[in-house]
Amino acid sequence: MALSRAERFAARALRFLSRVLLALLGLVSRASSLAAPGPTPPPPPPSSPRRNARAVPPPTHELLLLSARELARRIRRKEVTCVKVIETYIERIKEVNPLINAVVKDRFEAALQEAHEVDKLLSEGHDDEEALQEKFPFLGVPVSIKEAFALHGLPNTSGLVNRRSIISTTDAPVVSRLKQAGAIPLGVTNCSELCMWYESSNRIYGRSKNPYDLECIVGGSSGGEGCLLGAAGSVIGLGSDIGGSIRMPAFFNGVFGHKPTPGIVPNDGQFPGAEGKRVYLLCTGPMCRYAEDLEPTLRIMAGPAVAKLKLDEKVSLEKVKFYFMEHDGGSLFVSPVDKEILQAQRKVVENLEANLGVEVQHVAISKMKYALQIWSVMMSGKSSNEQKIPNFTDLLGDHGKPVWPSWELLKWTVGMSSHTLPAIALGISEKLVNYSPKANTKLESMGRSLQAELVNLLKDDGIFLYPSHPVLAPKHHAPLGMPFNFAYTAIFNVLGLPVTQCPLGLSREGLPLGIQVVAGPHNDHLTLAVARYLEKEFGGWVCPGTC
Repeated sequence: MALSRAERFAARALRFLSRVLLALLGLVSRASSLAAPGPTPPPPPPSSPRRNARAVPPPTHELLLLSARELARRIRRKEVTCVKVIETYIERIKEVNPLINAVVKDRFEAALQEAHEVDKLLSEGHDDEEALQEKFPFLGVPVSIKEAFALHGLPNTSGLVNRRSIISTTDAPVVSRLKQAGAIPLGVTNCSELCMWYESSNRIYGRSKNPYDLECIVGGSSGGEGCLLGAAGSVIGLGSDIGGSIRMPAFFNGVFGHKPTPGIVPNDGQFPGAEGKRVYLLCTGPMCRYAEDLEPTLRIMAGPAVAKLKLDEKVSLEKVKFYFMEHDGGSLFVSPVDKEILQAQRKVVENLEANLGVEVQHVAISKMKYALQIWSVMMSGKSSNEQKIPNFTDLLGDHGKPVWPSWELLKWTVGMSSHTLPAIALGISEKLVNYSPKANTKLESMGRSLQAELVNLLKDDGIFLYPSHPVLAPKHHAPLGMPFNFAYTAIFNVLGLPVTQCPLGLSREGLPLGIQVVAGPHNDHLTLAVARYLEKEFGGWVCPGTC
């Protein structure tokens, strides 16, 4: 399906508009930043090297460098008290949060009380270690929760100003399951406004910053989770993903993020919820600093539905069929893939072929070029009963006063809007950009065809390697000039395939590299096995501020 003249014109026009918005932003960002809340980081010490001066200080306590599984093991064996673990993580958050603005509301006092209860339970000795591991696999382990999820007693705004008084009175199902497994939430983390942009910034909590370079974005919408994990302020995080909102922050912050097969982990208890075709696109999943924590966290989050996966099957990577694409084929709407990302992918291919003796086959799937259009049509589709689902502008109002994006843009230019520029721009664009019914039908058909092509390629023993994003973590505001780069992750939400984003070390400038590892439906065990392998071969998460 070739791009029409109108689509080519639209691509050029949107790029021009993006540049105009960036220029406009440069003129008013100073006033906007003064109006927006959020902590101002202290200046770095003059004696620090330039690269380290832009990163958070590296963690120094041993407990901050252990996986969740290892922390739970040491707590169960009483080699360390749960109180000590929680205190150590609280101190780390207090050290890095003024710099990265990840945790927007903490529950430190409650977390310490729960840690005392864990130590009391262990001192009473009612269960042996094996029984404790069975009942509470993450006993005493600190976790963080995306603010879009309900966590009892904490805000649930998704960065929307007119929800700032909303306090959760219940826990989302996945939050409840983590608590039942013994995990202790430390607080909720920042996200983009209404979880629909890939820079985590809003008018309630301000902007989050990358622990590897404070001048760079953390991704979105689960950006607070990503940067807190990358900064060693948490070991397990809870995120959600409708177009890459787990995988982009995991990529930009050098950690692991898993988008499961749809329908496995419940999406209930988050705002905004999904309706119509978006129910199929939205996935809740784990974000972890260590690959070994992905599988047990996924088991906990999935609950009984985990039986639909094959997590108990042993994976022999030598028998897996590997495929890769270096880019999407040349879409006009997205940036070219960065050379260092391509080099990192080639190193993965070379490693797999040399160490596992497999052939990693290059494939050219032409329909990947239309990822953005296919995803957009799915997002705007009607519900199963043919009712139109709420658009983004409706959500901005959140059942309150109507929001007029053009009017909000005028207010924003003088620092008076309660919405972020990306949210306003999205509200305007959804009214201007609308495919015809004929084009919708063609794109939906193309999406089904692409899904069938990839499912048939991967079957139950295939892995597909694909860039996590075309560029490394951009500077703040830069996504406004490259608004559609999320297409590299969004297409897999449409295809319904499990994907794990895996870190691959740092670039020459000290920014995280990574790759998406994709499998066929319900074959999450394959992507998780590859994640563990790549961590062993390429080092996984790298402490920020150490290079």
